[in-house]
Amino acid sequence: MISRRFFPIIFILATVLICQNAMAADRLNATAQPVPILLYHRFGPTPADSMTVTDDVFLSHLEYLKANGYTVIPLKQLVESILRKDPKPAKSVAIVADDGHKSIYTNMLPIVRKYRIPVTLFIYPSAISNASYAMSWEELRELQKSGLFDIQSHTFWHPNFKKEKKRLGTQEYEQFVRMQLVKSKAKPEKELGDTDRHARVAIWHL
Repeated sequence: MISRRFFPIIFILATVLICQNAMAADRLNATAQPVPILLYHRFGPTPADSMTVTDDVFLSHLEYLKANGYTVIPLKQLVESILRKDPKPAKSVAIVADDGHKSIYTNMLPIVRKYRIPVTLFIYPSAISNASYAMSWEELRELQKSGLFDIQSHTFWHPNFKKEKKRLGTQEYEQFVRMQLVKSKAKPEKELGDTDRHARVAIWHL
């Protein structure tokens, strides 16, 4: 069992059930072995805020996984294995990074290169090459070229869908959601190529 020292990482111990439709859910194996997903947002030498994981702590996570026989697999491999009911490596773990903070490039990338582990990165494109805290498209291309990062869409910016649903009428809200999802996919495809051609996952804050 992974130690409590993984806090504040969101550590999902339930089996990840990602379905294309409701019928697919019925076909999934309910007894599948749970796979932890470690979700990170930003890194630094010191904890700047509650979402920051220090470099040393991240290193300790990877050392723990290595020492205890865990296998880090790409998130899309986990999704496909669930949908197809394929076996997964024993003690599998998936690692995910959210948002596209510049510390993914400056701090996480060197560590990921050292350990040669796959990471799935969900970005919201409105911030890329615009916000001071975010990576540039050129930096994302370097992550992609490393062969270790699978870059996927988050939303176009980072809205609170619950608040937007209360604020907007039904039709306006549906249009808003559609825009967020379509534009979040179109911009990375333009800058990076077809990043979603093998993926079935997108991350929403609903």
